[in-house]
Amino acid sequence: MMQNDEQSLPAERGIDTEQSGRSSREIASELQTEQLMSVAANLTKIRGQLKDAPVTVIAVSKYVGLPEIKEAIAAGVTEFGESRIQDALKKQEELPAELQKNIRWHFIGHLQSNKAKKAVGRFALIHSVDSFHLAKELSEEAVKQGLEQAILLQVKILNDPAKSGFSPQILQEEFSKIHDLAGLKIEGLMTMTPLTDDKEIWRQCFSGLKQLKLELESTYHLCLPELSMGMSDDYLVAVTCGATLLRIGRAIFENSEN
Repeated sequence: MMQNDEQSLPAERGIDTEQSGRSSREIASELQTEQLMSVAANLTKIRGQLKDAPVTVIAVSKYVGLPEIKEAIAAGVTEFGESRIQDALKKQEELPAELQKNIRWHFIGHLQSNKAKKAVGRFALIHSVDSFHLAKELSEEAVKQGLEQAILLQVKILNDPAKSGFSPQILQEEFSKIHDLAGLKIEGLMTMTPLTDDKEIWRQCFSGLKQLKLELESTYHLCLPELSMGMSDDYLVAVTCGATLLRIGRAIFENSEN
């Protein structure tokens, strides 16, 4: 996460501004330049790891500002993910129009039903539809606006009290109701792993989502092209399990020297 407090930046890097003869503002500017330079380097590293894998990298920009977003755009990023409605809309409004037209915004955070209206039509894809009630709210707003909102259904493959989402069984039971809602286009599924470093648990979670996708496609005779799974720590495992959308934040925007 980027630190926005200029006064705290020198202390974090162990720099005595009085000894160096530079102001806090000058050092903050220098550190920001280093941060921006690292974005391109981090993206180069990630692309090298992914090689020709058929995946789309979504740069999760929820903790960074416009300078970092612009740097990512300059490095070829066209997909950005945000998890707070107000922050996302503010960035959309402040980003220059000539840059805005070439990118797509994704909503990846928990979406409260009372904020659903603000999300419809402002994001190319909403990843975190975790209940029929939320889907219904999005449907009603999409119909009101006369558009079709693309969504993913968030699934909790493994039991995790800290995560929201459909259980596989509940989604199997409610999928037809969601599919029949007007104004929505179900593009696929999304999941997050429990908080662990165990790669086997990661693999179990991702493989479970892929299997659920195949079952839904077979049952309902449709195509669910997208699997949104994999973040900064586990995206390489997610790719081996069939991910098509990777939500990567820290591995892109964090200064590799920190």
